[in-house]
Amino acid sequence: MVMVTNKLTKASRMFACGVVLAAACACTPIYKNHGYIPTPEDLAEVKVGVDTRETVIETIGAPSSSGVLRDSGFYYVSSRVRHYGPKRPKVVSRELVAVSFDKRGVVRNIERFGLEDGLVIPLERRVTDSSVQDKGFLRQLLGNIGNFNPANIPGAN
Repeated sequence: MVMVTNKLTKASRMFACGVVLAAACACTPIYKNHGYIPTPEDLAEVKVGVDTRETVIETIGAPSSSGVLRDSGFYYVSSRVRHYGPKRPKVVSRELVAVSFDKRGVVRNIERFGLEDGLVIPLERRVTDSSVQDKGFLRQLLGNIGNFNPANIPGAN
């Protein structure tokens, strides 16, 4: 009888240790890195007033994004996000390296920004919503029956 009790307490201790270990592992934060920024050594190789768009790409790689206009710069963005249990993910660090060019395509300036330099701007893709989303073809066609006015047709008068 004593032997059975010893085995039960030993098994219950092992089970309790397993539960505590699993709980401790579940509360461990998980970090995810996104994006790419060049190292300071690579950035030191880019010479202001000398290098062009092509030589910058050869030296430090293609940018994460570039400006909308042809004469604007290259942007290298890196983020580190912490996921901690059921909590919302939090941006722990974000770095941005901006390489700007002049009208001739020659490097004008290299700047580095971090979270401490401003507000956290979430990087996301926005999709324009359509009011047609939930309606099928026949429903759209039949929905326009009462909205037709021949007077609105150009040249009808």
